[in-house]
Amino acid sequence: MSDRTKNLRNAAIILLLAVAVWKLPGGGTAAATVSNVFSVLFLGGIFFLGYRTYMEHRETLWTLEDRQRGLLYGALALLAFAFAATSRMWGLGILGGMLWLAMIGAAAWAIYSVWQAYRTY
Repeated sequence: MSDRTKNLRNAAIILLLAVAVWKLPGGGTAAATVSNVFSVLFLGGIFFLGYRTYMEHRETLWTLEDRQRGLLYGALALLAFAFAATSRMWGLGILGGMLWLAMIGAAAWAIYSVWQAYRTY
């Protein structure tokens, strides 16, 4: 089977699934369920990545000063809050968007500041 035939077959399968979700009763509910399952798996993967990163670098984190470590954890919490509230903040208009950008910028600056302090030792 040639690559062109495989690509056409794969496109036809995707179109068939899309039509099934669109036309079959309960297709939207099934699509929402699959989307929610993938979201949970993705978030679980992100949390696992954070856990692994922490476990691999915990000695380095504990060698930071208390102020720097607190600044790092606060910046990560601010990033998590900003990403969780993205749709609501951007829904507020230009003021919400500016506040969201300020939060991301402040967290980035704090992480950069901690990294610079870490490199000076």
